[in-house]
Amino acid sequence: MTQPFDIVVVGAGMVGAALAAGLGQSGFTVALVDQAPAPKAGPGTKPDIRVSALSAGSERYLRHIGAWPAMEAMRLTPYRRLSVWDQTPYPLSGMLPRPAHTTFDARELGHTHLGHIVENRVTQTALWETATTLEGVTAYAGLGVDQIDSGDTLATVRLSNGEPLSAALVVGADGAQSRVRALAGLGISRDQYAQQALVASVRYAGQPEDITWQAFYPSGPRAFLPLHAADNVNESWASLVWYDSPEILTELKALPDEAFIQRVQEAFPDALPALTHVAGRASFPIARQHANAYFNGRVVLVGDAAHTINPLAGQGVNLGFQDAQCLQAVLRETRRAGVDLASEHWLRQYQQRRLPANRRMMLAMDAFYYLFSNQTPPLHLIRNAGLVLAQRIPFARNQVARYAMGIDDQPASVVQRLLASLPKPPPLNLF
Repeated sequence: MTQPFDIVVVGAGMVGAALAAGLGQSGFTVALVDQAPAPKAGPGTKPDIRVSALSAGSERYLRHIGAWPAMEAMRLTPYRRLSVWDQTPYPLSGMLPRPAHTTFDARELGHTHLGHIVENRVTQTALWETATTLEGVTAYAGLGVDQIDSGDTLATVRLSNGEPLSAALVVGADGAQSRVRALAGLGISRDQYAQQALVASVRYAGQPEDITWQAFYPSGPRAFLPLHAADNVNESWASLVWYDSPEILTELKALPDEAFIQRVQEAFPDALPALTHVAGRASFPIARQHANAYFNGRVVLVGDAAHTINPLAGQGVNLGFQDAQCLQAVLRETRRAGVDLASEHWLRQYQQRRLPANRRMMLAMDAFYYLFSNQTPPLHLIRNAGLVLAQRIPFARNQVARYAMGIDDQPASVVQRLLASLPKPPPLNLF
């Protein structure tokens, strides 16, 4: 017999689990389906190699759905400052102070912090626990989706164990390689970046720092993201990110721990604290990907199933949480209107709100990537001048920070004009 629900959410990652929790709290009956077993995170375990910089806007949303206290009970690290600087040496660099940089500071915005660095496993565990304790949410862990059939009044989702679930609406929150998106016939555009990203979990001497930073090199950025204090030692955890060619990253992953630490200390800026230990390393390709539409029939997409973005500024999951929050609000309005949850009118409202917003951020990150990855001296001078100018004009700098923090829905007009004036990125294989 087919189990009836209002909504089936496929994908219990951070965005899917957040949406399921929000919908369950709003009185919808929800099936939460994921191929992986239930996530687990707890004290005493090594940090997850995957971390996210959660904005103030995401924090508000996660507090609203009740997941934030569980995250605090595990571990998260606030950061008060974010610095960006250009580490590329050029003859024209002598025309400007070295290194050209800008720093965003929460105190200038009247806030205690800009955001938090949180392990993905911590966020996902808290959201899973929040969602699955709700009476209206039923979890199906360890199961994939084989088929989706849309009818006049319901969609039927057939799980990998053969069990059918029926619902008025199916949400694809199952990541960049979304099975739901493919089954719904929703096409995508995709561009692969030439670079890949290496991430490493490391320990460093001292207490947790309150700053996260990115320094730009010709081969790509190198970033430091502080995490929590390590147990029983005067050391702290951090996540490092190193963009480079696949060949260089393969070489770095193969190094013994001591040689890797030495290579990182030599290659990263002096701002990097003294590293003491490496807990894990991994690399992954990066791509810009965007669905041609966010819904079709009784299927709608959120998060990475709808869009992936250059992880340059850590905005990917924050955009996904904005999707979830928006779709949740639209579905509440749909129910109040007394119409089908898959109403084209209301799903189009969701698409019209989120697709342009996501595209704006994608274009901004691509322009930033192009400007800082380009080795042409005139563009090098432009970006250095831009960083110096941003540091000396607090108003413009703070408007960018408010947008990135999720305080403002759109960048200020001065920032929009600046983005529009940047040279358009060429095809993404820049090197």
